[in-house]
Amino acid sequence: MERDPIFTMICFLIVVFSHLELSEEVDVLGVEGSISDGETLVSSLETFQLGFFSPGKSRNRYLGIWFKTCPGTVVWVANRNNPIADGQGVLTVSDSGNLVLLNQTKSVVWSSNMSGTAQNPVAQLLDTGNLVLKDNKSTAGSYLWQSFDYPSDTLLPGMKVGWNLKTGEERYLTSWKSADDPSPGNFTFRLDKNGLPQLVIDTESMKTYRTGPWNGFGFEAIPAYLNFLFKHNVVSNENEIFFSYEVANKEITTRLLLNHTGYLQRLIFTHDSKNWEFLYSAPFDKCGIYGFCGANSMCSSRRADACKCLKGFISKLQESKNCVRESSLDCQKGDGFTKLVGVKVPDLLKFQLNESLNLKQCEAECLKNCSCTAYVNMNVSEGRTSCVMWFGDLFDISEVSDMYRNEVVFIRLSASGLGLTHDSRKKNRLMAILVVSIISSATILGLISFIIWKKWKKRDDLLHLTRLESGEDEREVPLFHFSTIEIATNYFSFGNVIGEGGFGPVYKGNLPTGQQIAVKRLSKDSGQGVEQFRNEVVLIAKLQHKNLVGLLGCCIQGNERMLIYEFMPKKSLDYFIFDHKKRAQLSWRNRFDIVLGITRGLLYLHQDSKLPIIHRDLKASNILLDSNLIPKISDFGLARIFCGNDVETKTSRAWLLWNEDRGLEVMDKILEETCVRSEVLRFIHVGLLCVQECPEDRPTMSSVLLKLTNEEATLPRPKAPGFFVQRNPYDNFSSTTVTTDVTISILEAR
Repeated sequence: MERDPIFTMICFLIVVFSHLELSEEVDVLGVEGSISDGETLVSSLETFQLGFFSPGKSRNRYLGIWFKTCPGTVVWVANRNNPIADGQGVLTVSDSGNLVLLNQTKSVVWSSNMSGTAQNPVAQLLDTGNLVLKDNKSTAGSYLWQSFDYPSDTLLPGMKVGWNLKTGEERYLTSWKSADDPSPGNFTFRLDKNGLPQLVIDTESMKTYRTGPWNGFGFEAIPAYLNFLFKHNVVSNENEIFFSYEVANKEITTRLLLNHTGYLQRLIFTHDSKNWEFLYSAPFDKCGIYGFCGANSMCSSRRADACKCLKGFISKLQESKNCVRESSLDCQKGDGFTKLVGVKVPDLLKFQLNESLNLKQCEAECLKNCSCTAYVNMNVSEGRTSCVMWFGDLFDISEVSDMYRNEVVFIRLSASGLGLTHDSRKKNRLMAILVVSIISSATILGLISFIIWKKWKKRDDLLHLTRLESGEDEREVPLFHFSTIEIATNYFSFGNVIGEGGFGPVYKGNLPTGQQIAVKRLSKDSGQGVEQFRNEVVLIAKLQHKNLVGLLGCCIQGNERMLIYEFMPKKSLDYFIFDHKKRAQLSWRNRFDIVLGITRGLLYLHQDSKLPIIHRDLKASNILLDSNLIPKISDFGLARIFCGNDVETKTSRAWLLWNEDRGLEVMDKILEETCVRSEVLRFIHVGLLCVQECPEDRPTMSSVLLKLTNEEATLPRPKAPGFFVQRNPYDNFSSTTVTTDVTISILEAR
C-alpha cells in the first residue's frame, strides 16, 4: 500500500525535532535526571564525556571525565578517595543545587559541597572539559561550582594552577597513586608564589623540579618553541595569582599531565593515529632534577660529569657537589663579578627584588651589601625588568641549551677568585699612573690614529665594518661584532623575541646609536661554512626593492650566523589577520594595497633582480609592515642558505567553495561592508590560478600583477590545486630540516 506523503513528512519531522531536542540536552543534567553506571553525559561538540570507569586492572568504579575520542584518557576524577565497589553508582543534582554521587545504599560517596542554593540548578559538561553547576537561567560563565576549581592530575587549556589570595585557596595538580589507582599520589604540581612566580613539582614538601621564574613571556626550563604552540599566562593581581595556558591553534588537542612517577608531560593527540604523542617531559634529564649538583655548582647535560663548581668555588670532597668559595669575599675591597650566560637562574631561597634598578644600579646595590652573592637584571613581565639579588648559597643552577633563554647571572667573587692578586692590583695602579704621565707626549700619536680611524670608518662609531666581497658592482655588507648584537638584544633575552621563523628566532634590538634593528639568529644546523655564508649574504644584500626588508648586515662568530634587518614597527601581517580584534584595523583597501605590494616584491625577486630567487617560505608571518602599512617581504634568499622541507598549504576549502560559486565565503566577514566584491572575487580567482597543480598552468608574477590590477583582464578557469589532499596538521611536529651545500647557481622562477 502506498504511504500518504503528508503522513511520511509528519513522521520525518517528528523524528528530526525529537533528535534535535535530545541533542540539545545531551550535555545537561537537571534535578529530575540522573546518570547511572553505564550512562554518560557528552559535551555539545562531543569533545568530552562524563561517566563511570575502572582504571587499569582495578575493579573499583569512579566518576570521571575523559576525551570522547580516547576513552582511556581520564582528565578529572570526582571520588578519588572513595571508590564505588560495585557498578551501582548514580550521579544526581540535589534540590539545593549540589552534584551528589550515591552508591548502592544511597549513601553519599562524593558531593560538590557547594554552599548556598540555586532555584533551577543544572549540571553541564562543557567542551572545555569543565563540569559546571549553574542556575538554568543564569548567563554563560556564571557558575555556582566547576570542576576546573578542583583539578586532578591533568591541566587542560583554560584551567588554573595558583592561589586565591582572598580566601587562601590553592589549585594544584596531584598525581595518581598508580596507573590503577586515581587516589592522590605522592607528587603535586603547583605555582610557587614566594618571590617571582615559578612552577614546581614537589613531594612531601621537597622540590623535585622547578621551571625557573616567569619572565613575562615564559619559564626558563620550559622549551621556548612551545610558546609558539601554546600561550602561557601568569596573572597576578590583588585577588589571585595563577598560571594557565591556551592553544594557538584550536585544532590542537593537548593536555598537561602529572603522572604517578612525578614527571610532568606535555602531550598532543594525533587524530589520524588516535595516539598521544609526547612534546616534552619534565624533568627532562638529570640536570632538571632539583638541586642535582648541590650548592654553588652548575649542571650541564652536555658533560659526562654533569656537575661542575662555579668559577671561584671548589669542593673539599673532590666532587663537584656542594661547592664552597675558594676565597672569602672582601666586601667592597676588590670584589667583582663573573657572568653566566644561558642558565636557569638560582632558586629564589634568599633574595631581594627591586623593580626600580637597571643593570648598573643592580650591580652597585649588590656590591654595597656584603651578603649579596649574585644578581641578575631579568624580565619579570612584558616590557618590564627587575633587579634580583641573591644572598647565601646558590642552588639549582643548570645550563639551558635553548637559544631563547639567555638570562645573564652575575656571580660575586673576590679579587683573587677573579684572578686578580694583590700584586696584580698594585701593578695595575702603577700602570695607570704611567699611562697618565705619558698622555701629554702621545698627542701626535693620538692624532695620527684618529686620522687613520676616520679614513676606515664607514658606518657609525660602534659598528665594525668588513668588506665581504670585492669586484664591480659588489655592495659592502657590514659585519657586526657579536658583542654589539649581544648587548643590543639584552643578551638575546627571551623578552626581546618578536617572532619565530623556519630558520630561527627573531629578536628586537637597540643599537647604542638609537637605531632599532631586527636580528634573525639562524639555526646552527645550516651546515654552511663562513665563506659560503658570506657569499650568500652579499647576494641577498644586493636585492633592493620597496617591498623587500632591507638587510643592514650580518654577524659571524663560531657557529653563530645572524642577519641584521631594518626593524618593522607594525610587526607582521599575521599579527593582524589572525587576531579577531586587530584584523579590523586592516580595511579592504589596506589589504588590497598589501597584496599588490607583495606581488610587486615577488615580481622583482622572480624576474627583475640580477639573481632570480624563489622565496619558498612565503606566508603571513614573513610579510612585515612598516609604519605606513607598506608590506615588505622577509626571509627572501634564505632558501639559498638552507634547504628546508617544502611546506604544503591547504587550499581545499577555497577550491571547493569556488566551484560551488561560494567564493565570497573565503573572505573575512569583517570586510563585508567595506570591500569591493568584484575585487575580492578577482583576487581569489588569481590566487587559485597560482596554486594549480601543473607549474605550466600557473601565471608568471608579471601576469599576476596585471590580472590583479586590470579589471578588464580575462581570467581562465582555475584547475585543481596541487595541494588538495588534506594532511594531518600534527605532521609538522616531527618534521626535520635538511641542509645541503648551496652554490651560486641561478634559481629559475615563474
